[in-house]
Parts: sequence; C-alpha cells; structure tokens
Amino acid sequence: MAYQGSFLLGISWLQPVFDAMNAVLNPLVQMDPTPNNPVLTVFVISFIISLLTVTAQKLLVDQDKMNEMQAKSKALQKELREAQASGDSKQMAKVQAKQMDMMSDQSEIMKMSFRPMIVTMIPILLIFAWMWQSSIRNIIVVFPPAVYYCTLTPIFHSLGQMLYGGNITTIPYGIGWLWWYFICTFGMSQIIRKFMGFKNGF
Repeated sequence: MAYQGSFLLGISWLQPVFDAMNAVLNPLVQMDPTPNNPVLTVFVISFIISLLTVTAQKLLVDQDKMNEMQAKSKALQKELREAQASGDSKQMAKVQAKQMDMMSDQSEIMKMSFRPMIVTMIPILLIFAWMWQSSIRNIIVVFPPAVYYCTLTPIFHSLGQMLYGGNITTIPYGIGWLWWYFICTFGMSQIIRKFMGFKNGF
C-alpha cells in the first residue's frame, strides 16, 4: 500500500517501515471490538507510546538529581521572595549569587530532559503518520456531557479549527481520534509514572 497525504508518508525509503507497521497494527485494528470505529485501538497505541516515553525518561534522566535541583530552585525562590519582602539587599545578593551557582546544574538538567524527546520523537512521528492514514483518522468517541466539557473539548475544537483547519464532528459531545489519543496518553502516562516511582507528573 503506497502512502500519501503526509510529509512522512511521502518519503519513499520509509515505505518498508510503514509496511512493517501495517503488518503489526492492522491486525490490532481488526481485533478491535468496533473495527470501523477503533476506539480501543487508539487506547492501546496510547498505552504503548506512554510506556515508551516514560521508560525513556526513567532510563535517560537522573530523576534524583532533577528532583533535588527542583527542590533547591523552589527553596531559593522562597528565599528571594522573603528577601524582597524584607527589603534586605544583602540577603537578596546572597540568594542571587546562589542562583548563579545553580545555572550550570540547571543547564545539565535541561540537556538530560531533551534526551528522552530525541529518542522517542521519530517512533512517535511514525505512529502518528500511520494513524493519520488509517481508519483511525475517522473514529468518533462520544463523551457524557460533563466529561465533554470538563476535558475542555469545545476549546480545543476551536483551536484545532484555527490552527490547522480541523473538522469538528456534528455528533453531539463527539470527539475525533487526535483528542481521544491525547486524553488517553495523558491518563496512561500519569499511571505509568506512578507505577515507575516518579514523584512528579508531566
């Protein structure tokens, strides 16, 4: 099957990659209880991507050091606010000096935080491109009204129209595949992070 309609799908040397993804993911769609509206398939793919990204964060980022640096940064911010409130210029100078000393550590933490993104970016882009071309693109999930509004769906529908001309389903309280994917990924990532012992969320 030749792919068209995406900047990735149009790259000919990636065709074997998408053929392999077809072999793996098409059966997953066919096993979905509703293969014409494969909502569960998107949930499973969201779980796989969440597991991939959280595992990369666990392995490539020194979580103890990051948590330590975040705690120090919060403590210094508190000290700075207290010094500003008291008008103690000497104390403010001391706190600012500490902040300057922390800059190199913060730069290292920033570099570490980019590592998982670099590792996972290409697989995620490939899976997105595959979903965009598959029947997943046409799925509709109908939420209860309360969930529909609590997830801020009307706002994101409006943003989607403004940013990339996305179509909004006419089905009441319905959402498309992309927003369903983001909701699933957010929820699964939080659960996996807790399971893997992360102290913080995203």
